[in-house]
Amino acid sequence: MNVFDRKSGRPITEDEPLSEALDFLYGTAAGRALLKIAVSPCFSELAASYRNSPPSRKDIAPFCEKYGITLENSAEYRNFNEFFTRKKALSVSLKPLEVPAIADSRLSVFPIDENLRLRIKRSEYSVSEILKSRSLAEKYAGGMCFVFRLSLTDCHRYLFPDDGILMKHWKIRGVLHTVRAISEEYRVFSRNSREVSVLKTRHFGTVTQIEVGAMLTGKIRNHDLTRFKKGQEKGYFEYGGSTVILLFPRLENGYIQPDDDILQNSRNGIETLVEAGERIAEFRIFDTTQRGDLNDSRA
Repeated sequence: MNVFDRKSGRPITEDEPLSEALDFLYGTAAGRALLKIAVSPCFSELAASYRNSPPSRKDIAPFCEKYGITLENSAEYRNFNEFFTRKKALSVSLKPLEVPAIADSRLSVFPIDENLRLRIKRSEYSVSEILKSRSLAEKYAGGMCFVFRLSLTDCHRYLFPDDGILMKHWKIRGVLHTVRAISEEYRVFSRNSREVSVLKTRHFGTVTQIEVGAMLTGKIRNHDLTRFKKGQEKGYFEYGGSTVILLFPRLENGYIQPDDDILQNSRNGIETLVEAGERIAEFRIFDTTQRGDLNDSRA
């Protein structure tokens, strides 16, 4: 898959973990028959129960060797899931109007049109079908959608984008398709199991954060928080590649502007490799005295 590495300033081609198995499930008749079982939450729960058991510790070393993960001491983990959900040292030091990446991931950004629709890869979505709420979706007409796709090799902890309070939270039970491009025809963001959090933020208005479970992901684990700070951990995914979606509104006094490289890459269908805590966008305040806008990230 085509991904742009911000650190090196070069495009890279990534090999997706489990690609052969997913090609079989989605690309063959026999695989599609098994897919009905594989995408069910019950199957995911069964797989998760094994990864939470002591015998699963034996899978840690082969996983690290296969994906180039370095651990000082794998023996400190009691099971595979404890290793997979391990924490990562993190420091977020951005200006108030700068937006941080909320997870180690591959990022794409998409404008939300006035009809509350957005194009992600080759699929078209309505914001209301992702949220299961027409009234909430209407707040995001003209706003921006940020899609953070986590691979199996990423740290599966995710953050809050700003200071604020939790206004509302709910779960949407669904199936568990892969979030890879191979499953675009399945419109994963409106079919997969997901959790929706409506956040009243200090600088960006009402932001909605959606965690999307993917194939073999047993659980989305959100912490029980009602108040939070920018860069504070919001939760984590258990085993599997997963996705987090952020919806930003267009406000009367300004709008979210993605960084140029991320915006251009997304227009070209290329994801941008980002690390949790790094700057990915800023809130730009409208200039009320003359046409255009003011870049107010100096605040």
